[in-house]
Amino acid sequence: MPLTKQARDEERKRIAALVLGLVAERGTEIPLQVAQSESGLSRGRFDQLFDDYDDLFDAVAEQWLAPHMAVMEEVLAADLPPNRKMYEFFRSRFVISRDRYREDPAYFTMICEMGAANFERVRSYVDLADHYLCEIIVQAQADGYFAGLSIDETLSLINQMVSNYTLPDALIYLGDKLTEDKLARIIDTVFIGLSGETRGDAKGINTIRVAS
Repeated sequence: MPLTKQARDEERKRIAALVLGLVAERGTEIPLQVAQSESGLSRGRFDQLFDDYDDLFDAVAEQWLAPHMAVMEEVLAADLPPNRKMYEFFRSRFVISRDRYREDPAYFTMICEMGAANFERVRSYVDLADHYLCEIIVQAQADGYFAGLSIDETLSLINQMVSNYTLPDALIYLGDKLTEDKLARIIDTVFIGLSGETRGDAKGINTIRVAS
C-alpha cells in the first residue's frame, strides 16, 4: 500500500531519530541494513522510505540540524539592529552545539565525523546559512557598515573570523575556550573595523603586504 506524503515524512523522521539514538548507543555510524532491521519495517516498506544510504543520511542530517535551521530563521525574522542580529545568528547555533557536546562528547564527536565523511550531503545547509548571513550583511550595509566591501567579500571575511563558532569540530578541540562573551567581542570588532575604505587616518583594510 503506497504511503501518503504525511505518513512518509513522519516515518522518515521516526527512523532518523532511531538512527541518531543508535549512533549514541553504539558509538558508530549505522549502515542502511542495520537501520532497516532495527526499524521494525519490512524491507519493502523501508525501501519506500529511503532510496539508499545517502537518502537515509539526508533524513538524519535534517533531523540533527532542524534546531539550527529553526533558530536561524527566528533570528532572521527578528526586529533587531544588524550587529545584534548577527551576534544572535551565530550565538544561537553555537549554544545548541555547545550544549550537545557537553551532554555527550563521544556522541557529538561521532556525529561530527559522520558529517565530515558525508560533507557533500550537508553542503546545502552550509549554503543556506551563508544565504541567511548575506541577508544580515545587506541590512548592515544599508546602515553604513562594511563600506567598500562586496557582499561576497564581507561574507568570506566574517565566516573566517567566526569559524570556531560555526564548525562543530572546534568544540572538540577548544571546548570551554569558546564562550558567548568572546563571540560578542568578535562581532563587535567586525562591526567596528571591517571595511574596505580609508576613514580619516584609520584604514579599514590591512596594511600587511603578503609576500608573493
